[in-house]
Amino acid sequence: MSTALESLMRDPPPSDAGRRQGGGIASFVLIGGGAAVGFVVLSSVLIGMLSDTEAWIVSAICYASFILPVYLLHRRFTFASEAAHWQALPRYVVVQVMALLLASIFGFVFHGTLALPSLPAAVLVTALTSGVNFLVLKSWAFAFERPYEAATA
Repeated sequence: MSTALESLMRDPPPSDAGRRQGGGIASFVLIGGGAAVGFVVLSSVLIGMLSDTEAWIVSAICYASFILPVYLLHRRFTFASEAAHWQALPRYVVVQVMALLLASIFGFVFHGTLALPSLPAAVLVTALTSGVNFLVLKSWAFAFERPYEAATA
């Protein structure tokens, strides 16, 4: 091909072969499940130790302490995101707030309105909230659009 024609061609977009691939759903469940177990253990221990502090405050602090480590684990292993932290972390926090509201709504519907037994209701709340969470994290919070250079003449 002549040099003149080559100079008019754009560089091909980076191939997917060179990119890191995330762990997907399995990694999401493993990290989220591990964090949930860690939260239950940590909050149970600290609520017992800090009996002079309101249990809900201790629980909220314990939950908050897991946000950054879980964000970092999901960013690296689940989604293999290249999005900048200044973009992804605030979006991740927004998704967590949304998930709390969504879990409350699902809980109201399954426990209250439909009066399902506790275990099936809790499983549905967890599954639906986690599913929505995964989709929103993948498509928005950790999304990264690689910029393409415009062709120059």
